[in-house]
Amino acid sequence: MTVVVKIGGARAVDPEGALADVATLVEGGEQVVLTHGGSTAVDETLEDLGQEPTYVETPGGVVGRFTDEETMDVFKMVMPGKLNTDLVESLQNAGVDAVGLSGTDGKLLEGKRKSAVRVKEDGKKKIKRGDHSGTIDSVNADLLETLLSSGYTPVVSVPVLGREKDGGYTAVNADADRAAAAIAGALEADLVVLTDVAGIYEDPDDESTKIDSAATPAEFETIKAAAEGFMTKKVMAAEEALESGASSVTVATANADAPVTDALEGGGTTLESGALADSDATETEVAQ
Repeated sequence: MTVVVKIGGARAVDPEGALADVATLVEGGEQVVLTHGGSTAVDETLEDLGQEPTYVETPGGVVGRFTDEETMDVFKMVMPGKLNTDLVESLQNAGVDAVGLSGTDGKLLEGKRKSAVRVKEDGKKKIKRGDHSGTIDSVNADLLETLLSSGYTPVVSVPVLGREKDGGYTAVNADADRAAAAIAGALEADLVVLTDVAGIYEDPDDESTKIDSAATPAEFETIKAAAEGFMTKKVMAAEEALESGASSVTVATANADAPVTDALEGGGTTLESGALADSDATETEVAQ
């Protein structure tokens, strides 16, 4: 079994338990690809440098980061630089032969660059230019499978390669949940998205309303209706993962003793491939 694990970058997410669990799974013969976010660390670094993070809302109501050239430079420094290196270091200390990669390495993650995005400001639709973001449409699964079959554990971070109209590339930002989804789909793996909540709740303010699973289109519609805020993108990523070939997607808490194992054994909220039958197409015009 191959498992793609995404560790969220929120301040409330403690990766220690997930890293120990990944080490246990690898020792037991499982193949694991670890991916990670880092928006909080990026925002904190921007603020330390005297820059304000910029977030925009799409006409569809999804909030995402606007990544200008200066912000992209910080992404390069923080994501594959500090955060990815820290995770690789921790896994090596846990006995896992981890290899750090960004989406630009070996054309691991590739897609068309979006230099302009549609946004909604003051109730009006506008075009905001100068963006460095992209939506992934190509995964170098051969690279990951070569590493996995050789006993290595890939640790993957954005940025990704954004294709320009002239045929060249620019390193661009992409949503970390959707990057994990693309990788899970390409590897036909189980995807575990670890965050700071125990799953998807029918009432976001009431943990007792956690939805355990969705195996039918009707159940998936319930999950989509329940998702709010940051969970909206996770559900969108889950849909993309299942559409592209992932076996299942589970959204679960990272703050448990063995969060990956717990998620694979029914913890969190699990979405099965059958939940997508006759479902609507995923929204693609999303600010990264």
